[in-house]
Amino acid sequence: MNPLEVENNAFTQKAQEGQSDIKVSVIVLTYKHEKFIRKTLDSILAQQTNFKFEVIVGDDASPDTTAEIIKEYHTKYPSIIVPMLHQQNLGGFGKNNTLAALAIAKGKYIAPMDGDDYWTTDKKLQTLADFLDQNEDYVACFHNAEIIFDDDSHPNQFVNQPDQKEVVTVEDFIGEDEVWFIATSAILFRNGVINHYPQWFHESKSGDIPRYILLGKGGNKFRYINEVMSVYRKNRHSGMSFTDGYKDAEFLQNRIGMYRGIDKELNYKFHQTLNKNIARYYRMMLDSKQYTGKYFKQLPVAIQYLRLGKPSTEIRREIIREYIFPKWLSNLYSFFALLPHRLKSK
Repeated sequence: MNPLEVENNAFTQKAQEGQSDIKVSVIVLTYKHEKFIRKTLDSILAQQTNFKFEVIVGDDASPDTTAEIIKEYHTKYPSIIVPMLHQQNLGGFGKNNTLAALAIAKGKYIAPMDGDDYWTTDKKLQTLADFLDQNEDYVACFHNAEIIFDDDSHPNQFVNQPDQKEVVTVEDFIGEDEVWFIATSAILFRNGVINHYPQWFHESKSGDIPRYILLGKGGNKFRYINEVMSVYRKNRHSGMSFTDGYKDAEFLQNRIGMYRGIDKELNYKFHQTLNKNIARYYRMMLDSKQYTGKYFKQLPVAIQYLRLGKPSTEIRREIIREYIFPKWLSNLYSFFALLPHRLKSK
């Protein structure tokens, strides 16, 4: 199945199959996770529930032993573990792997997981599923997660702050800065709410932010449960977040494209705010490794930043001085402007 066409037939297929007795489909996405996948799967299999759940494990052609470990778990738990072992990497920053897994998910609810994260309580699935069962007006619920850095580059921290809002709508994902406060391993959402994945979703390097926008559009609500129930692992070995380079122009362009897509998706309701956010990425691009010291590449980017960001007078002057009319250009202008006078004086 072509993952880019999943949205065209997945939901029709599910309707034809009828209701499943599986309440939750846990979707685990793996790539080069041989060091972590056992802990991930063990934390899922430890869940204490009064309902059936399945675990779809999509491996995106890992070059290590991840697929072999998945096969091992499938042999031990054939009625729970559903392996999807792709022979070739599906691309799309891992989202095509996600869509392929979603296409066969039978559960009423979806619990996504990255293959290097894990849950820290055996009540996680039951707690979140109970909430959605009892609150039909919510599209999803989520909990807090602990962020750990495998290389000890930062102290452990929590995704959600003490003042995290209990009821969240799509507006809470929009800001002049990038907004992210739901770890992949922390959310449970209703299956089938997203019935189309637009082009900007496929092109975006981020998976979480587009998913939350698509789930929340139209006024859908999310509910925060103030408990820490999972670990979000940051690892340089295979973690996607470590490839987010804010000094890399390609990454910054990708973010600009994503937020332009979000702006259109939400019918430009938050246009001014999103323009401010997009402007931030143009400002960072000026100092990216591909643009630093290259005046004719920086010039249009600086103009875009000023146009969209509408910064203060002080910052505007700084941008004009550093990137639009820098000192070397001023000196060059002065040289040619004074050249006729110098020639006459000779």
